[in-house]
Amino acid sequence: MFELKNKEGASFHFTLKAKNGQVILSSEVYNSKAAAENGIASVKKNASDDGRYERKTAKNGKFYFNLKAGNGQVIGSSQMYSSESGMENGINSVKENAPGADTKEV
Repeated sequence: MFELKNKEGASFHFTLKAKNGQVILSSEVYNSKAAAENGIASVKKNASDDGRYERKTAKNGKFYFNLKAGNGQVIGSSQMYSSESGMENGINSVKENAPGADTKEV
């Protein structure tokens, strides 16, 4: 499920949650609802393409990933994972959950 949130009236962002309610992907902040909805559509479009995932290691040694659009722009980032296998599970969760996910405005 995508949750679309209005922050302070003028900015929007979304999260993708797994069936268990855990956040698996968070967006940047958008300046309009339409732009955030376009971001959600882009996640749905790109989620199944493994080549769109940029796997990273933070300075603290934790793992995370970015999902990129066709133009190379980051459209979502994961939480930090303590293991590389945890990060891969997160990527697989986005691949499974994003394409058919509903959007709920909260």
